[in-house]
Amino acid sequence: MFRKIKDLQDVVAWGLCLGCGICKYAIKSGTVELVNIESTGIRPLFDAEAAAVSAEFLDICPGYSLDASVLTGSMQNPTPADREYGPTLEIWEGYAADPELRHRGSSGGVLSALALWCLEQEKMAFVLHAGMDPDKPWLNKTFTSRTRSELLARAGSRYAPASPCDGLDKIENSDQPCVFIGKPCDTAAVIAARRSRPTLDQHLGAVFTFFCAGTPSTRGTLDLLERMHIQRDTVEELRYRGDGWPGGFTVTRGEGARRDFKPYQQAWRELTPYVPLRCRLCPDGLGRVADISCGDAWEQYDDARSNPGMSIVLVRTQRGREVLRGAVAAGYVNLAPASSDAVFAAQPHLLSKRQELFGRLLAFRLLLIPIPQFLGFSQFHGWIRLPLSRKIRTLAGTLKRAVSRGWWKPLHCLD
Repeated sequence: MFRKIKDLQDVVAWGLCLGCGICKYAIKSGTVELVNIESTGIRPLFDAEAAAVSAEFLDICPGYSLDASVLTGSMQNPTPADREYGPTLEIWEGYAADPELRHRGSSGGVLSALALWCLEQEKMAFVLHAGMDPDKPWLNKTFTSRTRSELLARAGSRYAPASPCDGLDKIENSDQPCVFIGKPCDTAAVIAARRSRPTLDQHLGAVFTFFCAGTPSTRGTLDLLERMHIQRDTVEELRYRGDGWPGGFTVTRGEGARRDFKPYQQAWRELTPYVPLRCRLCPDGLGRVADISCGDAWEQYDDARSNPGMSIVLVRTQRGREVLRGAVAAGYVNLAPASSDAVFAAQPHLLSKRQELFGRLLAFRLLLIPIPQFLGFSQFHGWIRLPLSRKIRTLAGTLKRAVSRGWWKPLHCLD
């Protein structure tokens, strides 16, 4: 018989936890401690009282369930683009008008510019998001940024575990609306939680996300440092990208006297093997349930010339449309209309890998391994368009890895 997920402890035990931190925010009975397991990611530890009630919070856990229709509703006569990356109200391409934000950001700085507009023009209280831990630069912390200088210091991608939902109490207790920025899974948790938390819903002024291909574990960063012959205790600052597009893995040490650099493409190839199981089962790399989703416009990138960065911007909600139009009118971002073809051209690898998801989940079902619930995602539509050889390779490869890596038994994620 197919084994089912009964509570949040099962989510962790079967390797489906995404480390978003929503359980720490939501569970008020007992204690939930978030622990960064170097080989896996951030995972919750529940005391007996928290464990006893954890089943009540499965509906807000993105590791257990993702609902693609929560904001946009069911798709009527969906286009191929709708099936692949979800309905959008508008698609744009552009960059932050502030040259420092654009340079410091990972791919045009649009999300940072929109967040700054929310702070300065809509007078929101703060931006809740992840940034580099100054004490351990290879780790992340959850921050509240209230000024341009704080946003600028924390701009750019962080290819390491982060749990920004653990700070949602700050938004709920704020006396003003706030901005939340997180991975697609983080924003899915926020949107699910706001439906049962009226105060949180009231104080979420805007929810932004970025395109995501998975979060490497801390071990990935530490091994990359080791291959670069860098001792972790000498690191003063670690940036995965930014300072130009796409930038690179940049380590500052020795009171800023020395900087070590590895190009982005090479660093990402070395970090990819450390992406955990649940990220490889994600259908939502382009963020369907945030107000605005943003990521690299790779079709604009030319390795032969200096490029300050370009972003693809997907507007998902009416609130997102209001924010974007306000920011454009106030001169915070420079944008030009784009089409669905631009999205396919900008993110071909991310969309292509998503087509294999149906086969991966089928392999898990054959081995009676619990899988997440994905509602409103047209997984089969992409799968049937794949060549037979790729279908066989995906299914056979997943079966082989699941058996050899012990995915068919619980608790493997804590080994």
